[in-house]
Amino acid sequence: MKEEKASRTAAGTAAYRAAESMRSEGERVCYDPYAKRFLDGVYSLLAKSRLLTKIAIWYTDRIVPGLTGHVVARTRYIDDCLKACIEDGIEQLVILGAGYDSRAYRFEELKGKVKVFEADHPSTQKVKIEKVKSILGSLPDHVVYVPIDFDKEKLDKRLFESGYDNNLKTLFIWEGVTPYLTAEAVDETLAFIAKNSGEGSSIILDYAFQSVVDGTCELEGAKEILEQIERRGEHIIFGIEEGTVEGFLSQRGFSQVENVTGDLLKSMYFKGANQNRKVQLFHGYVHATVKLRE
Repeated sequence: MKEEKASRTAAGTAAYRAAESMRSEGERVCYDPYAKRFLDGVYSLLAKSRLLTKIAIWYTDRIVPGLTGHVVARTRYIDDCLKACIEDGIEQLVILGAGYDSRAYRFEELKGKVKVFEADHPSTQKVKIEKVKSILGSLPDHVVYVPIDFDKEKLDKRLFESGYDNNLKTLFIWEGVTPYLTAEAVDETLAFIAKNSGEGSSIILDYAFQSVVDGTCELEGAKEILEQIERRGEHIIFGIEEGTVEGFLSQRGFSQVENVTGDLLKSMYFKGANQNRKVQLFHGYVHATVKLRE
């Protein structure tokens, strides 16, 4: 992605989390108290008004049905997986394309126990670091910032230079990134994780269905999301055929593949006052374990 686009995408995703966090405890799907603190400009103004936020979300879901539901359900699913992995004893957390991800700061269980590596483009990461200093007063000791231009630099080199230990039990979070990468880049990252992480390590990622990439998906919101992304000068170029992700990841060194659909996320998280909210159904959400090294 272009440098300015990376920051814009990070801000947009944080804005959805901020809007969801303004809902009452009984209605919100996810909760991120730091999200609004990462916002600037129009996003910051919207986050100060519940009415304006509701109007903005209503308009967004009119233009791209299910988009906000997708983002907040994805956040909640990954949060739940992270909690389970912390309880299961992870020793490292690597967040790829971290953007304005706030998990390193809002999960108290990580502090002093789990080293967190946030890998992202230098331009976006520079802005984030200043925002974290403003929010927390200083940078937390358990977080390592790994500036990397994924188009020009190798993940293994930058991670190892930053103190990554490939013998430790590690969780990798890869949120909202794979649709924008080439198949080769996806394979390269998965190969690194499969070959360079300790026993019991795992990855959480989301992906678009191949039919979205092909432009043949007829599910609600698919064509609209493509149009919106292309207006930003970006393109969805990578997808996985629906129902094949288990085999896809098995061939690349992973097992115990938990594949979650949008339908399942909706049934899990959108109940009561949220039961009529839409979730995009052309994404998959996966938690998979690295196979034991031979």
